[in-house]
Amino acid sequence: MDKLKNWRRETDADGIIWLCLDKADSNVNVLSSTVLLEFDDILGDIESDPPPGLVIYSGKPSGFVMGADIKEFTEIRSADQGFELIRLGQKLFDRLEALRCPTVAALNGLCLGGGFELALACTYRVALENKKAVIGFPEVQLGLHPGFGGTVRSVRMGGVRNAMPLMLTGKPITVDKARHQGFIDRVATPANWKQAAKKLIGSGKPKSSAPLLDKLLSFSLLRPIVVRTLKSQVAGKARQEHYPSPYAMIDLWARHGASGDAAYEAEARSFAELMVGSTSRNLVRVFFLQNRLKSQGSKPATAIERVHVVGAGVMGGDIAAWCALSGLHVTLQDRALEYVEPALLRAARLFSKRIHDSNDRARATDRLVPDIEGDGVANADLIIEAIFEDREAKQALYRTLQVAMKPGAILATNTSSIRLEELRTVLDHPDRFIGLHFFNPVAQLPLVEVIRCDDTQQDVLNAGFSFVKTIGKFPLECASSPGFVVNRVLAPYMAEAMRLAESGVPLSAIDRAAEAFGMPMGPIELIDSVGIDVAMHVSRVLGAAFDREVPTTLSEMVEKGLLGRKSGQGFYAWQNGKAVKTNADEAGVPENLGDMLILPMVNEAVACLVEGVVKDAELLDAGVIFGTGFAPFRGGPLQYARDRGVDDVVQTLQNLSIESGAHFQPHKGWEVFRGNNEE
Repeated sequence: MDKLKNWRRETDADGIIWLCLDKADSNVNVLSSTVLLEFDDILGDIESDPPPGLVIYSGKPSGFVMGADIKEFTEIRSADQGFELIRLGQKLFDRLEALRCPTVAALNGLCLGGGFELALACTYRVALENKKAVIGFPEVQLGLHPGFGGTVRSVRMGGVRNAMPLMLTGKPITVDKARHQGFIDRVATPANWKQAAKKLIGSGKPKSSAPLLDKLLSFSLLRPIVVRTLKSQVAGKARQEHYPSPYAMIDLWARHGASGDAAYEAEARSFAELMVGSTSRNLVRVFFLQNRLKSQGSKPATAIERVHVVGAGVMGGDIAAWCALSGLHVTLQDRALEYVEPALLRAARLFSKRIHDSNDRARATDRLVPDIEGDGVANADLIIEAIFEDREAKQALYRTLQVAMKPGAILATNTSSIRLEELRTVLDHPDRFIGLHFFNPVAQLPLVEVIRCDDTQQDVLNAGFSFVKTIGKFPLECASSPGFVVNRVLAPYMAEAMRLAESGVPLSAIDRAAEAFGMPMGPIELIDSVGIDVAMHVSRVLGAAFDREVPTTLSEMVEKGLLGRKSGQGFYAWQNGKAVKTNADEAGVPENLGDMLILPMVNEAVACLVEGVVKDAELLDAGVIFGTGFAPFRGGPLQYARDRGVDDVVQTLQNLSIESGAHFQPHKGWEVFRGNNEE
């Protein structure tokens, strides 16, 4: 016991053992194999000499336990190997639950995944007051489900009506909600949690169990009714062939009703099978890609606290609102108040939706100030230009801004397609000019492209990365290049959709093919969503840069005022924010429609990689996933090419170029990509 590295054990005057988990060399607690092996030794000692009570708590201010050590998931090579390891963890928690003394888990913040399963194996749970959602099972986001008994204990304790949504959505809940649902026994303050834990130990209170109705619903005769409802709800959000884990959770409960030893063994077997499947492998990869994005850059010399946004249109106004929501002080400038007022109304709706406390909401509102005269420029640490896509207009604005900016302030543009080298020629300090390319809708899309030129100062880039992370987004460093990454990769996808539509392929069939691949929406609906006018502009810029034909349909629609969702009519009619689609006749739909849409994106991704628009394949995959919604379970376009086989992708592109046009010709960069992946 003297050799423990991750646990500390103390015994108080009453004989109660206080067991602190404080994982070595880590800012957070995770249930790594070393942590669990040490816990096994500790349990053996307690089993042989049970104390009056045991309290498990965290030595990390960040929270209780974040879950299992995901890095160790990548080392599992077979389902059998995974099953044996998961069963060992289950049996460890079984022993905790079977201790001949009351046990308490003291939760001081984040309690997720395996950490929540550890807590459920205890007799009681006391949690510190917390308004944030900190308790839950996020495993589904990794293509998995709880594996240390969570699919069983959560249903036994909270009932199927509470436990299943927690597992199926992966969304955490607040401490108060967890108490209401039966998962938490007491809510305490930092000053009295130890007293609360001791009172629970001495209470003799039975362990929480599901309400009577949920127990009835678990009977074998009633389970099928609940199962049909659950599967219907899940089917509306995820296809089983793409995301099998939520369906696996439902099936576990359908077969076992969260009862008996067989339920635990089945959970372990299911978890192990999912762990080695392609969906989970790729979703785990995406998890680490997020960390890559967050790790870009070093801490800047000064933090950005005040932001000035010029241009109160949909993009500029929403950037300003999001910055204010994130705690920054923001001034928003446009030609007249009438152009700013719609942005303030949208901001009010955002604050109302995202901030529940009225005082916090009022403070966010106060942080967003209309500024017609542009007085905020002088105090801003960062000025973001978000006016319309016209080089001369942007440069005229820059001439004015650089005179008023304070020393050390950073000027950024939200341009979606114009190279920075073309914009910065009027600046006195062009090496301090960057791009911060947001995506619409700002509140939903997590990526921001941070654009640099070859001579951009590193401290300016670091400030850009820090700003993006401060407002809760993922930064992606990109070289200044037409379309950068996201628009450039999307362009051939959307252009091919246009060509197919012009050739008579039904619009809904085009969208269905993309959705069947795993895209969040089809390309036709996407064009309508971003705006026909925006799509036309980007198409023209990229068409000129890469000598590509621009679909004439877009300009014709813009002339008629058919701008997509924002005008109520584009390729589709829009009602209540949703496209009105009809089930078209599938006659005449190409059998390889999916490849015709998706492979141009993959081809363009390789081009971006070998041209150095991004540093490496991982960052490129991350950017395309978080910037376009590219099917996360496929791991990104380049990972998809690896999984499918580079030779197969290249051969299919060659076949398509013969059958359907030279625009499918494989990029020469495939040889470089193939060589790098064979090393």
